[in-house]
Formats: sequence, C-alpha cells, structure tokens
Amino acid sequence: MAVPGESSAQHLLSQKGMQRVPSPKLELFILRNFLSEAECDALIERIEAKRRPSTLANFNGDETFRTSETCDLDHADPIVVALDAKLAEVSGIAPVHGETIQGQRYEVGQEFKAHTDCFEPNGEDWEKYCSVAGQRTWTFMIYLNDVPAGGATRFKEIDKIVRPERGKLLAWNNLNPDGTPNMATMHHAMKVRKGLKYVVTRWYREKPWH
Repeated sequence: MAVPGESSAQHLLSQKGMQRVPSPKLELFILRNFLSEAECDALIERIEAKRRPSTLANFNGDETFRTSETCDLDHADPIVVALDAKLAEVSGIAPVHGETIQGQRYEVGQEFKAHTDCFEPNGEDWEKYCSVAGQRTWTFMIYLNDVPAGGATRFKEIDKIVRPERGKLLAWNNLNPDGTPNMATMHHAMKVRKGLKYVVTRWYREKPWH
C-alpha cells in the first residue's frame, strides 16, 4: 500500500499488462482489458438509467465547456462493489479515499474541454471541495465501449492521444512530487464524432472521503 490516498508507479507496473506512457512530465498508465465486455455492459446499463447533465466544480462561464451526462453509481450495487474492489487492487489505494464512482455518457458533438482533475488552490472550489478530504491525488478512468469516431482523451502537454477501447483503464497522478497540481495532466475529452462514448471514473483524495 502506498501513502494513504496515493498510488505509485512501482505498484501499478507490478500489475500484469500495465504500460507506462513514456514522459518525464507526468505519471500516466494504460491497462487494456481491465474490465470484461459483460462488466462494461452492466455499467453502461446503469449509466443509461440514471444519467443527468454534467456539472463543473468551478464554472468558468463557458456553457459548452462540459456537455456530457453524468451518473453517480450506487456504492451498494454488487456490480459497483466488484468494480471498487478491482480498482483498489490495481491502484493500491484504500477505497475510503475514493470519491463516488461516476459514469459519463457522451453523444455526438459532446466533449469536456481541456482541464485538470485537481482543484486549483486559488479557485472558488478549493475550500468547498478540499477542506474535508484534501486534494485529488489519482484519477482512474475506464472506457466502457469502442467509439466509431472521435471521443479520444488528449494530453496536449505530452502530445498523447488515448483512443477509447472497451475495458481499457487509464490512470494518472494529478500531483507533482511536492503535492502541487501537475498542470501537465491537462486533458481534453474530445468530441464524439460518431456513436456514443461511455466511461467510468474514480478520483482519489489525500484523506478519507467517507
């Protein structure tokens, strides 16, 4: 187990099939086939049942900044319990440090423009979101389906584009070694050009979330 709320490159690379994206600017990892087709389909079904318009923690005035839909997954649902356990094993982070697992759904033309997952110390959201559980440490995101066109995740700072692939896990460290936000994690959920895109995301915190 890493420091509470933190994973580590050493732990992640000990997981079979884990790949690290070569970059000195951030810790970014990819693991294909993390979830099975059946697991992906079950999660998509739950997202469809409870999706709602996505919101921003710190609204910047751009109504088109995040146009997807979101679903908070029920932590008592056996499918979600199983996912939580798999994420704990692969990340090495105790589940109590994880926020509620979210599902996201993108239709054609929908996107989430370039952003970081950690909270900015000078932003309006800092006190509201960090006062109890601290900063976001790691992000673990899983693509639930293949997207016919578009929908990739672009890390502009390192010139890396990750394309949606059913069951593929994408994980990254949001912070620098000194605990400050790593701006090289700026990423863009690019517009879907054809079909739909489904993902599930879990963000971890420095302190227990619940």
